[in-house]
Amino acid sequence: MKIAVIALGKIGLPLAVQFASKGHCVVGVDVNESQVASVNAGIEPFPGEADLAWKLAEVVGNGNLTATSRYDDAVRGADAVVLVVPLIVDSEARPDFEWLDSATKSLAASLTPGTLVSYETTLPVGTTRQRWKPMLEQGSGLIEGRDFHLVFSPERVLTGRVFADLRRYPKLVGGLSPAGVRSAIDFYSDVLDFDDRADLARPNGVWDLESVEAAEFAKLAETTYRDVNIGLANQFARFADKNGIDVAKVIEATNSQPYSHIHRPGIAVGGHCIPVYPRLYLWNDPDATIVSAARAANVEMPEYAVGVLEGAHGALRGVRVVVLGVSYRGGVKESAFSGVFPTVAALTARGAIVVVHDPLYKDAEITALGFQPYRLGDPIDAAIVQADHAAYRRIRPADLPGIATLVDGRRTTVREDWPGVVHRVLGGGQS
Repeated sequence: MKIAVIALGKIGLPLAVQFASKGHCVVGVDVNESQVASVNAGIEPFPGEADLAWKLAEVVGNGNLTATSRYDDAVRGADAVVLVVPLIVDSEARPDFEWLDSATKSLAASLTPGTLVSYETTLPVGTTRQRWKPMLEQGSGLIEGRDFHLVFSPERVLTGRVFADLRRYPKLVGGLSPAGVRSAIDFYSDVLDFDDRADLARPNGVWDLESVEAAEFAKLAETTYRDVNIGLANQFARFADKNGIDVAKVIEATNSQPYSHIHRPGIAVGGHCIPVYPRLYLWNDPDATIVSAARAANVEMPEYAVGVLEGAHGALRGVRVVVLGVSYRGGVKESAFSGVFPTVAALTARGAIVVVHDPLYKDAEITALGFQPYRLGDPIDAAIVQADHAAYRRIRPADLPGIATLVDGRRTTVREDWPGVVHRVLGGGQS
C-alpha cells in the first residue's frame, strides 16, 4: 500500500515508522521543514521514544519511508491517509480547529478515489461526521462512502512507549458506512501487530465500535476516567493530610480488592491528554458535574502543594525555592500543561524567589519557558518535587545545600534520606 501520514510529531512519526516496517510505502507530511529533513536523513528529530532511532534509520534506509511538506506528493494515489495533526487548545483547553482545518483542506485538495481517510487525533464527539465529512467532500468533489471512506480511530499510546502500546491495546475504529469500517479493519490489521491478552473479553486486535461517534467517545471516556480517578485520589490525599493518615497505605489496601482501582495523587495532572480531553468531553456535555469537579480538584493541586510548603516552612517571601521538574511527568521532555507553571505562579504570588531545575532541559530551554534555571549544588532554602524523574530518586540534601524544607509532590523521595530537613509528601499525613 501507499500510505500517507499527516503530521510527523511524537505520535505521527512512530506511526509512520510502524507502517513502513510492515513493508508499505509510507510518505509523511509535515509543515516543519527541519522535521522533514531529519526524517529523510533517518535521524530521530526528538529524544525519548523507545526504539524510534533504529527503526527510523532502518525504514528510511530501505526506502519504505520518506517525508515531504507537499500534500500532493503524499496524498494523491494513496490507499490510506492517517491524520495525527494536533488539536490546538487554549489555556482552558477549549478547542481551536485551525491546524486540523488547514490540514483537512490540504488533504481534500489532493484526495483521489479509493482512499481510506482515518483521523487519529482526539476529537469532541460528532467532529468526524459533522466537520470532516463535509469539508473533505467539498474540497475534493468526491462523495464519502462511494469515492472514499472516512473513519475515526483514536491513538491510544503514550509518548516514550508508542511501539509497545500499539501492540498492547486494541485498535478502535468507527466509520460512517459498513464498507468504510471493513476497509479500516483490513488496513489496521495489516499495519499493526497485537499482543495476546487473556484479560480482554475478546481477542486483541482491531475493534469495530459500530459508529464513528462511539469511537470518538471511547477515547474521551478512557482519558476522562483517569482525570476523575486522579481527582478522587487527590481529594483523598488532602483528607489524609488533615487527619494524619498516609493515603498511599490506604490506596494500597483498597486496591488489593478487585473492584477498587484508585490512582495515585500528585501535585499536578499535565500533558496533552489528561488535562485536555475531559474539557473536550465537557464541550459536548457541559452538565457533567463529576467531570467538572474532578478537573477543578486537579487544577487546585499546585496551589495546595505550595500551601503545604508554606505551612511547613513558614512565610515564603524572600525564600529561595527550587521547583524540581519542568516536565509534566518523569522521563519525558514535554512541558504541555505541566504543573511547573501553576506551581511557580503560586510561589511567586507568595513572594518567593523561584528557580527551576530539570535534568532533561538545558538552562537556555528553561529560560525560554520564562523561568530562572537552577543548578544542583547552588544554595537553596526549600524545594518542591514537581516531576517524578528517576534522577530525583537519587537526590540528597548535599545536592541542595542549605535546604530546610522539601515538599514531594510525586513520592519520589524517602524521608530517611533527608535528615535535618522538614520532609512532606502530599497525602503523607504530616502537612
